Amino acid sequence: MLRQLAAEGLGTALLLISVIGSGIMGQALADGNTAIALLANAIATGCMLYVIITVLGPISGAHFNPAVTLAFWLRSDIATRTALAYVPVQIAGALLGVWATHAMFDLPLWQVSQTLHRTGEAQWWSECVATFGLLFVIFGGLKSRPQVVPTLVALYITGAYWFTSSTSFANPAVTIARGFSDTFAGIYPGHIAAFVLAQLGTALVAHAALRKLFR
Repeated sequence: MLRQLAAEGLGTALLLISVIGSGIMGQALADGNTAIALLANAIATGCMLYVIITVLGPISGAHFNPAVTLAFWLRSDIATRTALAYVPVQIAGALLGVWATHAMFDLPLWQVSQTLHRTGEAQWWSECVATFGLLFVIFGGLKSRPQVVPTLVALYITGAYWFTSSTSFANPAVTIARGFSDTFAGIYPGHIAAFVLAQLGTALVAHAALRKLFR
């Protein structure tokens, strides 16, 4: 269990380092071109996902995401005790990743995001679509070709940055942590709850639908 928790915490921290760090670097180098900054953000995140899922998947299953953990628990693929332990470690790892990134870029460690545009029905629905798609990729990949799941997830998230209006958070731990970074990838803390509800609610729906599709 300790190895599993260490893998989940480390993997989620590295995921946030890629999300926040590439956002900061992209914005700094894009000279005001938001599209270029988003492209850098998407590519770096996809690359990191491929690495951490490949390396840490054999240890913990490479969830790095409470919605994914919930879906695996609903399938009875992990024990209740394990699921309950994973979630706080994922959130803690995500926050540590944010603070580590702030330190790398010589920014104040403690920040509260002022990014106000990540809210509204369209964005909440976007998070439902993004989360359903992520679970579709994971469980479809496990059913058909388990060895390529890291590639599938990395490609999906890279693309979903661009085809979802919310830029595909699809992860409650990531959403919470991004509330504490007043940078390109931030989300105002008052808007976090709706995103998380959309993500977790979609995990319930996805479980019911994908269990029938991929049984």
